[in-house]
Amino acid sequence: MQELDYSANQCARETSSVTPTNATSPRRIRRLPERQTADRIDLFALLDDELVGHLAAVVDGEPVVVPMGYARDGEHLLLHGSTGGGFALRAADERATVAFAVTALDGLVYARSLFDSSMNYRSAVVYGVLETVPADETDAALIALSERLMPGRPAEVRGTTRKETAATRVLRLALDDVVMKARAGGASEDPDDGEDHIAWAGVVPLVRSWGPPSASALTPAGTPIPDSVVARMTRSTGEPTPTRKSVVALRTRPPGEHRLH
Repeated sequence: MQELDYSANQCARETSSVTPTNATSPRRIRRLPERQTADRIDLFALLDDELVGHLAAVVDGEPVVVPMGYARDGEHLLLHGSTGGGFALRAADERATVAFAVTALDGLVYARSLFDSSMNYRSAVVYGVLETVPADETDAALIALSERLMPGRPAEVRGTTRKETAATRVLRLALDDVVMKARAGGASEDPDDGEDHIAWAGVVPLVRSWGPPSASALTPAGTPIPDSVVARMTRSTGEPTPTRKSVVALRTRPPGEHRLH
């Protein structure tokens, strides 16, 4: 991850809440190596917090990277693919090494100079070879992926048809070779750095939340918001969600009219 804090002096005086550990992966981070961590709890928290990563590989001598939805299933990542093609399927078929990156931006760090300003983040890159989930395990893998992205949704809708399953391939990437890097904490503070300490310095945290649900055009008026939607919003924000009564009348409307009343 490209960072804003290029200063060697800042590296020496910066404080961080992340405690580095010895990585199990042979890979080592060269830029600010003290931020590398092999804590599986931290890794799993990052992977479970995010929904989209970027898959990269070399195809015909050219680098290719695409964003993909994913879900962690134990010690693996599950990626949804189609039998129609795509470089991910080709990489799996050719047993090519790929990299899958996941990043969470947690805040902007405002220092008293642009040079020392930074970001708080968590970032992981998973290296390995994609494998195709066997056909007899595809349905279970799709349910596991759906439960991560939309918890509770599989129980609310019809099952996958044989035709749909036949058109789907689920790819699996082991979490064996992973490098994780993280930064947390405030801006560097040094009373003798010659900077103007009247200027404000600190952290602006990034907070994300889901908006009010908007029903599709074919959803009958009065249809209650399903538990899976409530679960998704709660899991992502930790905040109280809109009541079903307040959103039950929401339907597809012109932009700007999706409001809670």
